[in-house]
Parts: sequence; C-alpha cells; structure tokens
Amino acid sequence: METQDESFERVRHEADPLRQAKLAGELIAVYQQRSVELARLRREAINTAAAERGISFSVIAKELGLTRGRITQIRQTAPPAERAFFGVGPVTVALPLRAVPERALPMISSEDARAAERLTMLLTDLAFQVEQFRIPPNGLWQPHGDTVAICGPKSSSVTAQAISSDPVLTFEPDDDGQWTIRERDGSHVYESPMDSQAAPRWADFAYVGRLALNEQTVFIVAGVHALGSVGAIDYLARNVADLYAQVGTRCFSMVVRSEHDGDTVTRSELACPPRTHDRT
Repeated sequence: METQDESFERVRHEADPLRQAKLAGELIAVYQQRSVELARLRREAINTAAAERGISFSVIAKELGLTRGRITQIRQTAPPAERAFFGVGPVTVALPLRAVPERALPMISSEDARAAERLTMLLTDLAFQVEQFRIPPNGLWQPHGDTVAICGPKSSSVTAQAISSDPVLTFEPDDDGQWTIRERDGSHVYESPMDSQAAPRWADFAYVGRLALNEQTVFIVAGVHALGSVGAIDYLARNVADLYAQVGTRCFSMVVRSEHDGDTVTRSELACPPRTHDRT
C-alpha cells in the first residue's frame, strides 16, 4: 500500500494537470480527515489522563505547553471519542443498485436511500467527509478505506463473503428460501415480522457488524428487508457512543429490531447485543 509520503510525491510529479488536480483534491481530503482524527485523539488522551491517572487539567495544560483555557476549548470542540466507531475517514457509504423489471436502468430502493441519508447526517455530525458508491446489480465491488455498506448478502456476494467470516451470526436463506439471521449456536432465529403468513407487521430485523474482508474491514448494515436497514441506522444514530464504549474498533456483530409507521421508525432496539469477534 502506498504511504502518504509516496502519495504526496506522486501528486507533485504527475505530468497531466487535470489528473494532478484530481489527485491533489483526493489527498487534501485524506489529510483533512487525518487532522480531524488527530484532534479526536488529543481530546480522548487528555480526558483519559484526567480520568484514569488523576492528573488535573492545569497540570495537563502545563505538560502540553498550553493554557488551561485552551485545554477546555479542545475538550469542548474536538470530535467525540465515538467518531472512531466508523474509522478515520473519508467514509464511503455503499448502496446496491437493484435491477427492476420493465426499467432500463437499475435503481436504489427508497428505503436504502432513506437509510443512507440518515447515516450521512450521523457521519457528518461526527466530522466525516462522506462519499457515496453504487454497488452494481451483479454485486461485485471492492471496498476501499472506511466503508459502510447498506447492503445484504442477497444483493452482493462481497457482503455475503464478509458476513461468512462472522463467528456469531449467519445471514442466509432457510430451507424455504426465506432470508433469516441466525445465531450460530442455534439459540435464536430472527425472522422478519413482515414475512409472517398469519399476521405480517411493519417491523423487521437487521444485521449490523464490522467485519473482516480480505486485508481490511467493512461496516455492514443489512435488513432482512430494506426497511430493517432504516431502523438499524436509527438505532446507531441514537446509541453510537454506547456502542463505541462496548466494542471500540474491534470486529463485532449484533441484530437490531425495528418497528415502523410508514416512513417513520417508531422503535428500534437491540434484539441481539453486540458481541466482538476474535479477529480484529
């Protein structure tokens, strides 16, 4: 993998002016996000020194060559610790394009679009630069950098490969072809209430996890139906700080249950709590 110094030199020596401008813009975005992450790390380190080592903020200020007022400013304005839950940035939000009968071009479902909009708001609040990527209808793609895929295993073999590495949960069709989330020990099966033959309801389950994929990780949000992804993002937006406190940046997976009234999420909660994986 190319280092930042190598990337910088490559931009400096690029002969094509248009490509040089493009590469320079991309590298500026990376540098800006690294700067934000450094600010987050400094804030977290200051708070840790005070909380775990009992060092006063006056002493911390002296050690860092800053004023007490500047320390207060850093603690109030730097990004919160839970920003690291989604990486360093920029963050790519990946959505699947779906082939629709009688339409010439593939489309993004309205539910996926709503989930992406809410996720983008959350990421922007955490000082991320956000880009979108369209996963082609054949499901073949390669995540790069920090990526959140709002995409289930049915829509992409790449997502399916990542979920297959999960030692806790599976997300596969049952013997009747119905997609379900299951705990590998057989203790629980999460079937969407939308699929109930007796009394279908506007409720769904969603798989959420940070998973190993080849030499990197990818964050996946995947409802049994697309509506479940909307509920999962609602839960993440309200609980990201607590989730970061529990799992940090380790690989993990969990299941979110949500209830809906039309476009509105009326309730979202954990059905299976986050459990970390051995591989990080």
